[in-house]
Amino acid sequence: MKNGLDTRPSPIAGQWYAADASRLAEQVDGYVEAAEMPEIREEVVAVIAPHAGHMYSGAVAGYAFASLKGLTPGIVAVISPMHQPYYGELFTTAHAAYQTPLGIIPVHQGALNALDANLKSELGFGLTHVAEDGEHSLEIELPFLQRVLEGDFQLLPVMVRDQSVRTALGLGNALAGLFQAGGLLFKTPYIMVASTDLSHFYAQSEANRLDDKMLAAIESFDPELVIRTEEKGEGFACGRGAVAAVLQASKILGADRVRRLHYATSGDVTRDYSSVVGYGAAVVTRHMD
Repeated sequence: MKNGLDTRPSPIAGQWYAADASRLAEQVDGYVEAAEMPEIREEVVAVIAPHAGHMYSGAVAGYAFASLKGLTPGIVAVISPMHQPYYGELFTTAHAAYQTPLGIIPVHQGALNALDANLKSELGFGLTHVAEDGEHSLEIELPFLQRVLEGDFQLLPVMVRDQSVRTALGLGNALAGLFQAGGLLFKTPYIMVASTDLSHFYAQSEANRLDDKMLAAIESFDPELVIRTEEKGEGFACGRGAVAAVLQASKILGADRVRRLHYATSGDVTRDYSSVVGYGAAVVTRHMD
């Protein structure tokens, strides 16, 4: 219990990223500052970021989060896969806040309740709440958000087990319902984050080929194609359902472009190219009149 909130304890600080706050802040800032960013004139609606340990994918994640630097959303929806062996389709935390070495991020309970209601309307089922989960793919993004965003924000955490087209599109519709005109949170500035890695354990040349295919599907702004690309074995993304859901929500919310920002593999860090994991960063934007 921290600051009166029932806080999810971190199972990965000190392993997947630094446990010391000063060191973590310095490392995250370094990844963001090193990103060689294109000019982004449009309004950022969402980003897609990898979720390996910071030493492996932090440099790629820095590109995604550099596009959010200085923004002031009141709520951030982080949508990730669920790698842990829980039974269900869609999950969220049973806790009132997440904690990293950089501080506490409260969960937006009103948004969770509204999303759960939207999901039941869309899909016939809602969110399963889990306590003290060990899922890394959502938490790993939080220190980046804590460093690049201005002011306080609240978290809307969702972890996806069922990565079918139906569930991904239903989740996207439900998310959009929170933020579009007439939705519960319409007047609250928001950002969405889709957490995914790409191909796993192929040689570098094959990983590059597979990952280019998946990133092309993402850039096409076709949520269903992202999932079908994996189903056909043409490219892979462990968070394909999360990506498809965020793309679907973004389209409904008026976004009109997905831009690939950076790509690398674990081999680019370790120099072992025999079996690598792919990492990509992208930004989803909406043209401003």
